[in-house]
Amino acid sequence: MMYNGFIKVCAITPVLKVGNPHENVTEMLKLVKDNKASFAVFPELSVTGYTCGDLFFQDMLLNEAKLEIERYIKENEFQGVSLLGAPLQVNGSLYNCAFIVYKNKLLGIVPKRSIPNSKEFYEKRWFRSATSLDVDKVFFMDEWIPFGNIIFDDNIHNLHFGVEICEDMWAPIAPSNILAYYGANLIFNLSGSNETLGKSEIRKSTVIENSRRNCGGYVYASAGVNESTSETVFSGHNIVASCGTLIKETENFSLDSEIIYADIDLYEINFKRRMNTNLHDLIGLDVKFNHICFKLDEAKQYEFEQQIDCLPFVPKENALESFFKIASIQEYGLYKRLKCTKSKTLLIGVSGGLDSTLALLVAVEAFKKLNKPLKDIIAVTMPGFATSSRTKSNACKMMESLGVTVLEKSIVEECLVHFKTIGQDPIVHDITYENTQARLRTMILMNLANKYNGIVLGTGDMSELALGWCTYNGDQMSMYGINCGLPKTLVRFMIENYAKTKFANISNILYDIVDTPISPELASNDQKTEDFIGKYEVNDFILYRFLSCGDDEARIAMLLKKAFKMSADNANAAVKNFFNRFFKSQFKRQALPDGPKVLDVSLSPRSDFRMPSDIER
Repeated sequence: MMYNGFIKVCAITPVLKVGNPHENVTEMLKLVKDNKASFAVFPELSVTGYTCGDLFFQDMLLNEAKLEIERYIKENEFQGVSLLGAPLQVNGSLYNCAFIVYKNKLLGIVPKRSIPNSKEFYEKRWFRSATSLDVDKVFFMDEWIPFGNIIFDDNIHNLHFGVEICEDMWAPIAPSNILAYYGANLIFNLSGSNETLGKSEIRKSTVIENSRRNCGGYVYASAGVNESTSETVFSGHNIVASCGTLIKETENFSLDSEIIYADIDLYEINFKRRMNTNLHDLIGLDVKFNHICFKLDEAKQYEFEQQIDCLPFVPKENALESFFKIASIQEYGLYKRLKCTKSKTLLIGVSGGLDSTLALLVAVEAFKKLNKPLKDIIAVTMPGFATSSRTKSNACKMMESLGVTVLEKSIVEECLVHFKTIGQDPIVHDITYENTQARLRTMILMNLANKYNGIVLGTGDMSELALGWCTYNGDQMSMYGINCGLPKTLVRFMIENYAKTKFANISNILYDIVDTPISPELASNDQKTEDFIGKYEVNDFILYRFLSCGDDEARIAMLLKKAFKMSADNANAAVKNFFNRFFKSQFKRQALPDGPKVLDVSLSPRSDFRMPSDIER
């Protein structure tokens, strides 16, 4: 039912017969019998049908609905939580309610607060609002059942859910907002929202926004086409969202019963709620909630509904729009820095690799916005002992095609002089041998910046910062780190899209750079960075799960196995390698130059990620 913080939920639009609770409950029991979810939510008034009209006044409907709910509870084989919609008479008033059933127990009943009564909606004719209840329990099935404001708690799994019904979601202050304030991290909505032109987009955006505002999961189940069509048509629009992200949606106008399943990451929700200070700062709320405890069963195996995204930092939908947004952040970030410093020139070390290529493309666009001559971009290629002909050739062809000033400064002789000064045997290709080259390149760039009245543009990316794959006071240092907000997988995405859009004239060069194996080219020209630190796709996945979702090592290893089809040993080794490097490298991040944040997460020690350099784990 639940596995390692993942919860499977489903929204169900059943075939129904309006005004026939027996047929409807029979169908509902069938739909949950072999259901694989932990939660199954049905639409508003699903036991009777939403469009019963004045039948809601009649004992024949109300009594049958009550008996059929009792039958559902007794015959229910579903081992999770199901949420049914039905009318309930309390103290002479009729309420539009959600019945929350766990296995064969009725946990509680939540009545609707916001009763629509305009245009096609006429609910105040039949139902009373629950905004001013004078009871907190009702007698049902020979026992007193919690009624009204309820939060349902599985404290073992830190799962707390609340319920609202259709129009509640559209209120200026939705019940879900208050539920979230008081601890609910998962909201279910039983809805009877009809279809009109344009309404589905508004409905979807409202669900997504509520999940973002409440910093939690939101599961929305709506009535379907089997409702009465005398005045309106219902589409069966079912939606699942979490923390502002759409997870699953369907709107098929299906004549058959339809179920959508989705996975909700409860650990990610709780991590984001811990970070969201606004969630707990509301003033003046004084709502009393009845807390009802239950405990979900744990599953030994869990199959995800959607394939796990192996490249979570890389945009999938609206990719071109995302590219232009990221490009604007980088280009205008550099624009502002150049305008502020009044620098005449910009110095960039260009190796023919991914990071320096992106930095150069961003610089060209920033200079165009400043109306500065591109010759004031001084691109410096600094071949060393192991520079390959492929990377040098690509760097030179790209720089010349872009029309920037090109300088070539070999570092070989100066490195040999420095080796002699410090007593380093040049035959020994150790860390000193490699870092000498990195630091010498940075020194050349810094001194050229002084000479040409410019600043040095850093090229290192977020993945390298996370792994410490940079030389302290070498390529780690610059006057502005333009790529510090982009993981390596996103750097590649940006270059590919620059090649398609703004730099199509050199696309062949850019695509070859993307296809070139990533290498520091310090000890030999066939060095492969990923042989030392692991695949960037894997490391970026780990970085995402750590920074965006708050996952621990064991959970990340589990996800690696599923996402990349890795063995348990390889997944554990990849996670261990990442975190060993990550925690040891904080001192490098502590001394980062300024640079623009691009994603929702960053490793800036001044803002997003603050951690002592001498932490021990």
